Amino acid sequence: MNRRLALAALLALLPGVAAASGGEKKKGGGVSFVQIQTLTTSILRRNGSRGVMTMEVGIDVPDEKLRSLAAQSTPRLRAAYAQVLQIYASGLPAATPPDPDYLAQKMQRETDRLLGKPGAKLLVGTILVN
Repeated sequence: MNRRLALAALLALLPGVAAASGGEKKKGGGVSFVQIQTLTTSILRRNGSRGVMTMEVGIDVPDEKLRSLAAQSTPRLRAAYAQVLQIYASGLPAATPPDPDYLAQKMQRETDRLLGKPGAKLLVGTILVN
């Protein structure tokens, strides 16, 4: 019976230990990486129905002050990236694959504009069309 009580007490402490260890974990990228939540937009499929395009991005910011600004600006950056993706997808002909280089270039411009100076490098993870 004492073992069950000890186990129950230990299990009750685990959420507190997880919260104290830093909370939400990044997928990867190291200390200088700022992760952006996955972007989604709708596209037109070949048969005329709607599909979904998803894009994973993040930014690498070696400068600590700029990284702090980028982390605080994550909602604004995500909104700007989503707008770029939506405008691009709305003009994408049906059954045409997306151009990751074009999207990265446009999103890099938005990154520099919102942060006020260059120094943050946009990184594109995956682009999926479904």
